[in-house]
Amino acid sequence: MTDAVQDWKHWHEQRTETVSAPYGPLALTGTHWLADYPEGHLPGIPGHWVDTPDAVVLTANPDEGLTVDGQPLTGKVHLDADSGPVSDARVALGGRRLVVLRREGLWAVRDFDPDAAARRVFRGIDATAYDARWAVPGRFTPYGEDRTVTVGNADGKERGLGLGGELSFRLGGVEHTLQVSVEADGSLWAVFADASSGLSSYRFRFLRPAAPGADGRTTVDFNRALLPPCAFADHFICPFPPPGNTLLTEIAAGERNLRDR
Repeated sequence: MTDAVQDWKHWHEQRTETVSAPYGPLALTGTHWLADYPEGHLPGIPGHWVDTPDAVVLTANPDEGLTVDGQPLTGKVHLDADSGPVSDARVALGGRRLVVLRREGLWAVRDFDPDAAARRVFRGIDATAYDARWAVPGRFTPYGEDRTVTVGNADGKERGLGLGGELSFRLGGVEHTLQVSVEADGSLWAVFADASSGLSSYRFRFLRPAAPGADGRTTVDFNRALLPPCAFADHFICPFPPPGNTLLTEIAAGERNLRDR
């Protein structure tokens, strides 16, 4: 077994462990936008939740069972967006974690429940075995300035998607280009679809190439194409591919779908 194959197998095993973890994406049971609940009462979640320009204000009685930073909440607390792992979210309700989220100026609360039905019925991720033909050299060309395009999201709403440049590569002798975002650590993130999308693969997938070198070079490895979080739970707001990111080639590689048995 080659190092590349072994590395891929380890990556796939880690991905399966991550998504099925107690607070992985399968545990998400709801995303509640506070603007949709002006009275401050969220479905299945105690307390009174109010959004302000700068914070979420949560008020609760001691008998409601909410804790903040591990201590029972009595009275009022101002909450910023949670930036760390779900397990470190400030607000909890028993084993559940209530994650405060902010997107484009709007506040939401995500409810992660380790006892979610999706975790109990999870059978694994259907992924195609490693094939070196799907790992090719690529070159990243940054835009002169960051761009934002409006794209549909999995929840039916449109939101801005920040893009930092283009990633070009060749597959089977054909030149392709993807618009990509640049993450804080310099790595790249692409939302793409291809000829297999909605057929033998999920309707779109993610790709996360490593940070390019000073010459813009990186590796485009579709063996590590990822299912988006919304493939695991309907309550994620994954962006759809931006214009130009639907490849005519069938990318028969990487994660394809959830296993149904």
